[in-house]
Amino acid sequence: MADSTPLLSHCDKPAEPKRPPRSLDETIEGCIGDFGWWQFLQAILVSLAWVFDAQQTFISVFTDAEPSWHCTQGGDESVCNALSNICELPKNSWSWDWPSHTSIIAEWGLECAPSFITGLPASAFFMGCLAGGLALATLADSTLGRKNMLLFSCLMMSFSSIFTVFSPNIWIYSVLRFINGFGRATVGTCALVLSTELVGKRWRGQVGVVGFFCFTLGFLSLPVMAYVNRGSSWRTLYLWISVPTILYCLLVHFLVHESPRWLFVRGRKEEAVLTLKSMAQANQSPITMSFSNVLIEQESWNVDIYSTIKILLNKRWAAKRLAAVMVGGFGIGMVYYGMPLGLGNLSVNLYLGVTLNALSELPASLITFFLIGKMKRKDSLLGFTILSGVCSVLCVVVGKVSPSLQIAMELISFFSACSAFNMSLIYTLELFPTCVRNSAISMVRQALVFGGVFSPLLVAAGRTNNFISFGVFGLVIGICGLPLVGLPETRGGTICDTMDEEEHKQNEKAAAAIATLA
Repeated sequence: MADSTPLLSHCDKPAEPKRPPRSLDETIEGCIGDFGWWQFLQAILVSLAWVFDAQQTFISVFTDAEPSWHCTQGGDESVCNALSNICELPKNSWSWDWPSHTSIIAEWGLECAPSFITGLPASAFFMGCLAGGLALATLADSTLGRKNMLLFSCLMMSFSSIFTVFSPNIWIYSVLRFINGFGRATVGTCALVLSTELVGKRWRGQVGVVGFFCFTLGFLSLPVMAYVNRGSSWRTLYLWISVPTILYCLLVHFLVHESPRWLFVRGRKEEAVLTLKSMAQANQSPITMSFSNVLIEQESWNVDIYSTIKILLNKRWAAKRLAAVMVGGFGIGMVYYGMPLGLGNLSVNLYLGVTLNALSELPASLITFFLIGKMKRKDSLLGFTILSGVCSVLCVVVGKVSPSLQIAMELISFFSACSAFNMSLIYTLELFPTCVRNSAISMVRQALVFGGVFSPLLVAAGRTNNFISFGVFGLVIGICGLPLVGLPETRGGTICDTMDEEEHKQNEKAAAAIATLA
């Protein structure tokens, strides 16, 4: 049985004798309220990390693109025309439409290099995301905490982008993209967990969706920056997204508090109390603090860097939940990262297609934001995965009939994948207790990225047959969503803080179900 440690009492009323201990949720909300202005501003500031996350994820769409080209004046059309293979033409018979420094393909002469070489930087980035997620996943739950982990990840992401500007060849460039992905791996996870742990349970869904809005903003900012710098070096684009990240880290360092939840769970009670008092004072809450009588259950096992993953796998209910959401995340990630990459295989302008895909994230975030309080997590996630799968397959079928209808199906499928992406992270956040929440979300994000690793391969193979790309996308996301059926609904539930507390809640539900049947 877990030990109980007196941490803090209800803040606005004297502690009542013989009153049952309050949960950490109730205690924190009693001290600072569930959603004050200072909490709102901190949650917004933390969520802005998603802007830089999106920019780093999709920047290669422009920096690594193969530029358009044209036959030079006076060229013989029998030698050079729009249908010619550029690799079979004499060098003096064609030219790039823009200066060669606008893309790594043109600058380093990779137009005729194997697809493995030209796709290496993007693959290295996603492999870095996987490695970083595995190596850094538990640090925010164990030693560093939410805030420090967010700062470390953002700074690593930013400085690796600055070093990328000086890449002399594609090999160094790919190594730096791997490091960039390694640092980027935990940015979204830490931002999501920290922002939601700073507010009360009634607002955590809405606050979580703010991060998705910021991700959409970052996605949409890339076409704008790429257009403004369309004649400039691709290196300039990396500077545009890296320098603001450093300034952002300074703001987070001085203005954002560490999660009081994490501090309590780690046993750093004095720091947690000081944080709560600071937040209450900033919210101008007229309360009298007293931190002595309420009992908060502490974890009965010791936490080290990798014990959170170990305990997730050793607990049957936790392993079942983690496996289901990770399988679902794999399918969602394949579609989410694959759809924008596959636009080049469709009959649509690439820049227009990328812009429309980025815009489709906005209604997905709006729907999630306004309906998160009414939507059942599990049913919504299942519905979005099925809809995305059906429309992705239809994208192949209707493409032979109408290009306009094809892009419409693609947008609906991508919109559904975006909504499923958002909902999967919120659902995971509510499925696991505080002590392992960051690690669980990190593992789900790795499953999302792992699905994205296969997307470029399917897109390349689907250039001659769209079913290999869009058809497989649809089948995978539909099938991977099925294990979610066996998970519990979490809407309106109370967040637990320890594994022991979660098990106690599950046992109570099981006992109540047995009593009802009896």
